[in-house]
Amino acid sequence: MTKTHPEYQYLDLIKEVLDSGIKNVDRGTGAVSYSVFGRQCRYDLSQGFPLLTTKRVYWKGVLHELYWFMSGQTNIKYLVDNNVHIWDDYPYKIYNWKREGNVKLPELTKEAFVEKIAKNQSFAKKWGNLPRIYGEMWRSWPTKSKRTIDQLGWVIQELKDDPDARNLIVNSWNPEYLYNMATYEDASRFPICHNMYQVSQKGGKLYLQLYQRSADLFLGVPFNIASYALLLQILAKVTGYQVGEFIHTFGDAHIYANHMDQVKEQLSRKPRALPRVTIDTSVKKLADFRPEHVLLENYDPYPVLRGELTVAGGLYEGKKKKKK
Repeated sequence: MTKTHPEYQYLDLIKEVLDSGIKNVDRGTGAVSYSVFGRQCRYDLSQGFPLLTTKRVYWKGVLHELYWFMSGQTNIKYLVDNNVHIWDDYPYKIYNWKREGNVKLPELTKEAFVEKIAKNQSFAKKWGNLPRIYGEMWRSWPTKSKRTIDQLGWVIQELKDDPDARNLIVNSWNPEYLYNMATYEDASRFPICHNMYQVSQKGGKLYLQLYQRSADLFLGVPFNIASYALLLQILAKVTGYQVGEFIHTFGDAHIYANHMDQVKEQLSRKPRALPRVTIDTSVKKLADFRPEHVLLENYDPYPVLRGELTVAGGLYEGKKKKKK
């Protein structure tokens, strides 16, 4: 393929970070990464679906996680039941945090914890929930009056009522529950990384721009590209527009130190032809959508490149606020 292949935007970005990224140290975990700030990639979905080919992307995980978000779910049991384990670490982290003050809670390995989520409904209900995660923020944003706001549903309706609207934003960044802005008890124990997206119709095509304040370029970003490109395609399907561009805007774009060898291997590979994604014609509205309605065709990637997930970010526990 020529240098105009859209995947080179991503490859050029990881090469820039590899060559000139600035060292960062996560204050909570000590994890080292190298980063640049303020970059952008654009993917025209009419030219193919931007599922990276220089390594195999976990497509099943993309499908089920996006459905989990879009349907407003917050409990990992849905993911665990579908053998998708990309969110296991965070409720397990919360469970261990709660154990510190409750000797009645048994010590569990992560594997045992996930098995109990899968097999014990009451345990899953109590310990599998991640309040104020993307699904809740998208579909049931909490308000002081106890009313909830369906941001994604509103965007879809506005596209029909006011196609030229400039305010079609879905936000996941709620300071009331984030970092040391929150009370210690209310603060989320997981980071919100892809924190805001805006949708716009131009000339009969639908565009989606994501702002991602923190981006793990090797593990997370290939997943994020596919997820938001698929979200754009679903939104176009239910609103009747053609697909336009997915625009991916980054704040801090970084590579963790323990991913450097994998990144170098990925850079040695030349992108292959992009695959095609189609959505079943039975999907007329958002509530119709299910993961099985998506067909991925002609995906021919290089082999998977594995890397350890760094569970960094979220509330900094070094300065605990006093409980009230």
